[in-house]
Amino acid sequence: MSGPEPTPPAPSDEAQAPASTGIRAPAWSSSAERGSVLAIQATVFIATFLGRGFGRLVARVVAFYYWLFAAGARRHAAAFLTRVHGRAPRAADTYRQILRFAQTTLDAFFLVAGKTGHFRVTSHGHHHLAALQQSGRGALLLGAHLGSFYAMRAQSEVKGLPLHAVVYTKNAQRINAALERIDPGKNATLLQMGEGVDFVLKIKELIDGGALVAILADRVPATSEKGGARAVSVDFLGAPARFPAGPYLLASMLKCPVFVTFGIYRDPDRYDLHCEPLAERIELPRGNREEALRGVVQEYARRLERFATMAPDNWFNFYDFWER
Repeated sequence: MSGPEPTPPAPSDEAQAPASTGIRAPAWSSSAERGSVLAIQATVFIATFLGRGFGRLVARVVAFYYWLFAAGARRHAAAFLTRVHGRAPRAADTYRQILRFAQTTLDAFFLVAGKTGHFRVTSHGHHHLAALQQSGRGALLLGAHLGSFYAMRAQSEVKGLPLHAVVYTKNAQRINAALERIDPGKNATLLQMGEGVDFVLKIKELIDGGALVAILADRVPATSEKGGARAVSVDFLGAPARFPAGPYLLASMLKCPVFVTFGIYRDPDRYDLHCEPLAERIELPRGNREEALRGVVQEYARRLERFATMAPDNWFNFYDFWER
């Protein structure tokens, strides 16, 4: 990307919407960025001059700091791991989840700078995107805050796939600015999350031109004027969870293929990239629009659940995902 992905906020306690709205804003969208300017500049220095090995030592210290002092992050990590494993996690399990967040964030600086020699990358389902490229067709890629999107971004450059990412950067402006400064700006570009006809037409123009447009589809954005963006409640790990409706409404208007994509991190240096078709075309007929919408969101949630269960330490939603 020419800039950052929709980076999960540094683990922190929840934040609420102003009392006048009467509605709780999604904790992820209002979480303050904990990293100081100095700390982020130090990370850039490590990535540039001291190398990944030294950076990984620092990441362990940083992760332990957050594990000690970000009580909300520990609590929500434990809630997720309890649902995955059916038992209360050990302290080492919640620390490992926060550590993976720190490690993949560090790796993002290397991947953005084009230093891919540090990593082993495996691709599962890449042939789907290769076939699209040969046919000149574009597609919508739905990801999640699971693992790293940067690994897929780096691979898109290696394979020559034009990749554009729709992002929400408000919650991580400092780290995003740092990443943007070292971004080589090759085949992937950044699209700020927007609304209205102009935004839809921009996405349509890209996809009609054969580009891939990626959206992380696991978080409901806050829209203060309307009290919250539209969401669909479906089953996820045994309980109702809210997912954004926007990506699927957009896909139904674009009439394009839709894929789910995840970049799973495996310690110490491997990223497993997965791409699966979700729908050749999302149809939302007027007669049963809500039912059809819930069905496709549930299918996305089912795929996300499978990969999250496969790599629970890659889950980077450090807030109450099942919040009512």
